Amino acid sequence: MNIYVLLKKTFDTEEKISVTGGVIEDQGAEFIINPYDEYAVEEAINQRDIHGGEVTVITIGDEDSEKQLRTALAMGADKAVLINTEEDLEEGDPYTTAKILEAFFENKEADLILAGNVAIDEASGQVGPRLAELLGTSYVTTITSLEIDGGTVNIEKDMEGDVEIIETALPILVTCQQGLNEPRYPSLPGIMKAKKKPLEELEIDDLDLDEDDVEAKTKTIDIYLPPEKEAGRILEGEVKGQVQELVSLLKNEKKVL
Repeated sequence: MNIYVLLKKTFDTEEKISVTGGVIEDQGAEFIINPYDEYAVEEAINQRDIHGGEVTVITIGDEDSEKQLRTALAMGADKAVLINTEEDLEEGDPYTTAKILEAFFENKEADLILAGNVAIDEASGQVGPRLAELLGTSYVTTITSLEIDGGTVNIEKDMEGDVEIIETALPILVTCQQGLNEPRYPSLPGIMKAKKKPLEELEIDDLDLDEDDVEAKTKTIDIYLPPEKEAGRILEGEVKGQVQELVSLLKNEKKVL
């Protein structure tokens, strides 16, 4: 089985993020595999171990993205591909990413493509569905269970408090939600093996693309941190008076009524 995982490098949101002049300060910032993509990597490894085949992880980014690819290899993926756009693209969006990946998959026979449900930096959730549409492949988002029997695929899909059960067929693209599995930590032997596993580096020229082909369709106008939370207020007195005061505050101070 040919299994591919779409992986993205994101800021570690456990670390402090600084924004200056509408730009995120990435000097000294910590980067990690997008947490939802970790579920995709883990599921890809599990499916390969059951059905055989090979797991290839792919990312679009700069040379520093090799670190996240090596982490996925240390988890147990077989191969990695870095599509380096550092010199060719100043900025991109989900359209850009999907077009680049479409070109990458043009001559590939992919049985299963996995991605994270969303990336924690932009949270658009668009790349997986966009790519599936471009490839003409069936897709299911926010999956929490995946079972493959021959060419038949049984999926449980998260429906915000409920579960949808779907039966479909390979090939398919899925996006992975929390609860699908428990991503493993790279072991020391896995880290050592990862250093010897193949990591291919491509540029958009290698995919017969130019900048006009992948020009972003959206533009970021501004980036800013959310306002700091204000201290809470405790309303005192009789319940009726508290309700009246609460309504007054929501209407006159917060302007939400």
